Amino acid sequence: MHTLNKRQVVTIVLMLGVCLLSGCTNWRQRYEYLNVEHENLKGRLQRCENAQQTLAGRISEDQQTIEDLTRQIEGLNRPASQATGFENLDVTWDAAAGTITVTLPNTILFASGKAELKSARNRDLDTITSVLSSKYPGRKVDVVGHTDTDPIKKSGWKDNWELSAERALSVVRYLVKRGVPSSSVRACGCGSARPVGPNSSAAGKARNRRVEIVVHMK
Repeated sequence: MHTLNKRQVVTIVLMLGVCLLSGCTNWRQRYEYLNVEHENLKGRLQRCENAQQTLAGRISEDQQTIEDLTRQIEGLNRPASQATGFENLDVTWDAAAGTITVTLPNTILFASGKAELKSARNRDLDTITSVLSSKYPGRKVDVVGHTDTDPIKKSGWKDNWELSAERALSVVRYLVKRGVPSSSVRACGCGSARPVGPNSSAAGKARNRRVEIVVHMK
């Protein structure tokens, strides 16, 4: 049987010590890593809970606002334009969707076949800007352009989709220039796809040529 000498015993002891120390170091590093991950997850969980509470509060406030508007319009029989603050404008209220829609006929905004606003200042758009800033700050707003079914002829637009989109963009730029946050507003064009009147008559076509400003209460 082979007997270890003193030098060999010392070497083995030193090697075992190094292995044990290395193992301790690895476990310590692992523990520290997991502890950091645990704290990170706790922080993320807290942020999620805070966001959830904030969202729940906002939903509750939105629902209360919707109920108040519905009560004023239906229960107290107030005009939608008066209850919503958009005085003397064509306003509709959709309680189910939670939307306020202000409709502007193209005749007060644009010349036939044009997408540039008729003038540098527009009283109705100024009123809308003022109400959005004072009563509905932070609300999402869609500006939607609509046309009749008459085909594009000499105006240079590819089709009614393009014309309606460009008109919506002109209104968006006007609102943003006068203080409506660009992050809150977007433009879209529907062309002739969503008529509100028959395109078989001049009066129906006139109703279909419009821009809608839709304020989302949800």
